[in-house]
Amino acid sequence: MSVEPKPVHIQEVVRRWGEMIKFSHSVFALPFALLATFLAARAAFEAGDLRHRYPTLTQLFLVVVCMVAARSVAMTFNRLVDADLDARNPRTANRAIPAGRISKGQAVLFLLLAAMIFVVSCAGFWWFYSNPVPVLFALPILAYLCFYSYTKRLTRWSHFVLGSAIAFSPVAAWLAIHPVSVGWAAVVLMCAVTLWIAGFDIIYACQDIEADRVQRLHSLPSRAGPVRALWIARTAHTLAVLMLCVLMPVAGLGWLYGLGVIIVAGLLLAENRLVRPDDFSRVNLVFFTVNGIISMLLGLLGIVDCLLGLGLIVDSAS
Repeated sequence: MSVEPKPVHIQEVVRRWGEMIKFSHSVFALPFALLATFLAARAAFEAGDLRHRYPTLTQLFLVVVCMVAARSVAMTFNRLVDADLDARNPRTANRAIPAGRISKGQAVLFLLLAAMIFVVSCAGFWWFYSNPVPVLFALPILAYLCFYSYTKRLTRWSHFVLGSAIAFSPVAAWLAIHPVSVGWAAVVLMCAVTLWIAGFDIIYACQDIEADRVQRLHSLPSRAGPVRALWIARTAHTLAVLMLCVLMPVAGLGWLYGLGVIIVAGLLLAENRLVRPDDFSRVNLVFFTVNGIISMLLGLLGIVDCLLGLGLIVDSAS
């Protein structure tokens, strides 16, 4: 007697793939990329190179698609490269590939599709705005995003490689909108995001200290111990707040963005107090909730501040 296969619902498929690439984590870097998009559009308008004081809907759409596609490539590549490592780690053994819910062949096809979408979206800036810079950088960016997956096998500082890979997104967004005006503001924003992400990735890695030691992976918590690693995370977050403060005069942002930085500083202080060397039970709360609030809050306040600085919101209300 044959058994009919169990039907697979579309919601389950979407949930499965979304979980594998951690689609929800796009919220970490996307607000900063959008902030850079608005800052670049403002710079282009002030230079007389754009008719509008804000990015067009097409530019915003292309930036978002590039961000999601690039992150999908990076996460899928990481899941493929780390499949055997994940299978031997009790915390990650239930991930889609080691658990058999998604095959490696399916993951490779998805990776290629995401890479194609990223390159085509980068080319969109050339097609619509005569800006070839994004498509010229497309493959090197993808290569660097994938390179991160190997660094944990080589150096304890892989958290900062991850931070820099994700933090290039604001610079990439700026290049896509107005490459001529890329300068210190974009660099300072990249440094701030690098330090912020590296700090909370160190905290997140504290969950895998024993597994990393057994598998000879070079995370900071496994090599330096949780006490020193958490102090490095605190130092990184302190420097990140400093960089966010520096961005205020460099990018010409005002009081609303400054208020956001003060709130972010408080949230980062709370984040680092929630995790102790002998208690990692609240790591997921720190990783998902607190950092999601930080990125969305600062990105939103920075964008509104940018629009206020241009008088756009005031003009619209009058």
